[in-house]
Amino acid sequence: MGEFTMPSLGADMDEGTLVEWLVAEGAEVARGDVVAVVETAKSTIEVECFASGTVTELLVEPGTTVPVGTPLAVITPTAPGPPPVTPGPAAEAPPATPLVRHQAADEGVDLQAVHGTGRGGRITRADVSQAARPATGRIAASPLARRLAESLGVDLTTVKGTGSRGAIKADDVRAASGTGSSTPGSTVFTEQAAATGPPPAPAAARATRATPSPGDRLAIARLMSRAKREIPHYYLSTTIDLTEALGWMRQQNSTRPVPARFVPVALMLKAVALAAREVPELNGHWADGRFVPATGVRLGTAVSLRGGGLVAPALADADRMPLPELMASLKDLVSRARHGRLRASETADPTLTVTNLGDQGVESVFGVIYPPQVAMVGLGRITDRPVAVDGMLTVHPTVTATLSADHRASDGATGARFLTALDRLLQHPEDL
Repeated sequence: MGEFTMPSLGADMDEGTLVEWLVAEGAEVARGDVVAVVETAKSTIEVECFASGTVTELLVEPGTTVPVGTPLAVITPTAPGPPPVTPGPAAEAPPATPLVRHQAADEGVDLQAVHGTGRGGRITRADVSQAARPATGRIAASPLARRLAESLGVDLTTVKGTGSRGAIKADDVRAASGTGSSTPGSTVFTEQAAATGPPPAPAAARATRATPSPGDRLAIARLMSRAKREIPHYYLSTTIDLTEALGWMRQQNSTRPVPARFVPVALMLKAVALAAREVPELNGHWADGRFVPATGVRLGTAVSLRGGGLVAPALADADRMPLPELMASLKDLVSRARHGRLRASETADPTLTVTNLGDQGVESVFGVIYPPQVAMVGLGRITDRPVAVDGMLTVHPTVTATLSADHRASDGATGARFLTALDRLLQHPEDL
């Protein structure tokens, strides 16, 4: 038997509150399925399970606050071989989890007319997808695959799906577009969780989740106080000419549909991720008195919530993402962060965080590092500034990029290398 425990969703998290179960006892779950909603002091998170099997027991009632690591449920691994299918009798309420019901509502499927193939006649997501295909003619594809197809200009009718019952996954779209697949494991949770969609919730509940409590501010205060107390910050800044980057972006956007057009911050985030790969001394965590370099770039993006508060979800393997995919993922991440729909895999500690206040008119940002990270990049607004080119005075669009870094893990020369790399990368946007 395996235990599903209260996860650690941040370096400063000691406990969490179980808000809602999205599965019932007896439900079949697969690795990556969203099974519960957990509330921390800073945000509400959808939590995935990390094993496949049957939910045999729910140990904690919704509304209960427990320490990190506390068992929440028991998941029994699926036995080898297919289990016998014993269809249940017709009933007024077909056996299905809230996630399956939500999917059925989205697909316009009447669950009363669906034959369940799960244990005990339970209706699965695959059953709903199969029922939706002939009923609506809608191509079975995950939301991430649809966004990616739109960004890359791929016609889904030409893509062969490799998912359950032929559903199209993000990797199928990448293969069809010729961009290739991301590194193994980098999209496992994003793909599977996105396929299920967020669970339905009353409007009042959604509003409550989007409105931070006084505890949000206290949690941020504790984390920032710890950061300034324990981390010896040093700060560097540079002004980067964006003439080449913005010119290239305008050229690309002239041939792209409006929803898939690039925005400047996407180019800058990709450049930050590539610079972090070049200067690994700033990409990782300070733990047990030493710097532990990360094996990949999990780029945190600081998102201010509409009602106040701050979260910093991560873009996994941002340095390896094609720019259109990064753009689509960024839009999705920010939207779900502001609606309290982040998933646990997206809140695991980033290896480097970017804060961008340019849209609020700020010219430069000197951020406070999120422990246990060792650096933070700040981006200000794009401003026209006079520059000298070949002895002539002209005006170019520029941005001020700042670096806050941990002096225990690096020194000023390392930080300067990072900012130099960032500047160089933005002068060649076609290589991002």
